[in-house]
Amino acid sequence: MYKSAPISRTRRSRIGGFSMVELAVSMTVLLILTAIAIPTLMRSFRAYQLNDAAARLSDMLKFTRFEAVRRNKPVCFLMQQGGSTWTFGTDSACSGTFDTNGKQQVIVGFASILPTGAPPSSASITSTLGASGSLTTLSNSPGSVKFDSRGAVSPLAAYVLYVGSVTNPEFGYRAVILLPSGATQTWTAPSGGPWQRIG
Repeated sequence: MYKSAPISRTRRSRIGGFSMVELAVSMTVLLILTAIAIPTLMRSFRAYQLNDAAARLSDMLKFTRFEAVRRNKPVCFLMQQGGSTWTFGTDSACSGTFDTNGKQQVIVGFASILPTGAPPSSASITSTLGASGSLTTLSNSPGSVKFDSRGAVSPLAAYVLYVGSVTNPEFGYRAVILLPSGATQTWTAPSGGPWQRIG
């Protein structure tokens, strides 16, 4: 008979984990990093909301202009306000009502359409535009802009729509410029100005 070798008893290894001190230090570091990151993320999110509202507004102007050229007849860009909600769309008859089943955009929430006086002075925009330097603000009240069959604004004028937050001006502003030719430009400015073209 053979004798088996004796089984050696090894000490069981400790189950891995965090001590209370390690856990407290980890949580403190996580909280500090979160406190640093949240304002940056919030600023980026607000900038995204302003850019998105300005882009949708610009796209609606371009779409209305395209419809005028495609139909070879005047088509109006119509804007209406309902409380803090702004609705934009095409008005083929220029009668003050949106086209049935026509394309529309709605701006509501943080980003809003602002009247003259809320954003910084548009002097840097008008000086850049030169001869087309006088801007008519569409943001003051609901209204419309007519595009002729060539896609130009009729009557010839340059318009501006300001986008920003009424309660949080520290996130800056956007301006959508509609030139007499029917082309659009997008500008941005911090709460103190000046304006810079971004699109």
